Amino acid sequence: MADFKKKLQDEIAALEYELRNELPREILKARAHGDLSENAEYHAAKERQGFVNAKLNHLKQRLADLSMVDFSKIPHDRVGLGSRVVLLDVKKDEQIKYNLVTSEEADAANGKISTTSPIGRGLLGKEVGDVIKVQIPGGMREFEILELTTIHQIAEEP
Repeated sequence: MADFKKKLQDEIAALEYELRNELPREILKARAHGDLSENAEYHAAKERQGFVNAKLNHLKQRLADLSMVDFSKIPHDRVGLGSRVVLLDVKKDEQIKYNLVTSEEADAANGKISTTSPIGRGLLGKEVGDVIKVQIPGGMREFEILELTTIHQIAEEP
């Protein structure tokens, strides 16, 4: 979670720099070319400025939302945001490891699933030994929770 917050802060800083320094220079340079009605560089820079501004507002809102996450409400003994779980796919008899993350951090190929995904929603509030059945695009899957490390335990790791 802290990594994601840092990543957001870094992206906000980069976009703010672009918005305050690089884009004004590009717009001034494009204006110097004359007629603005047919100036593609000017229009591209203005369009980029609008895009960067919208993206910046979205990221700032996301950071504010993350800052309001009440970590005391995330369970200490059950699956919640930030948990690492080892599951047994009952049908395939194979283990799968997942980290439960926010939707922006989700990267299923690297084992990061969103708490809003079908599997993520199915896991929330469960504990070791629980078996869940989840409907995913590939059909119904059944998982047993073999191991659980909550965000609180992860924070205590060296």
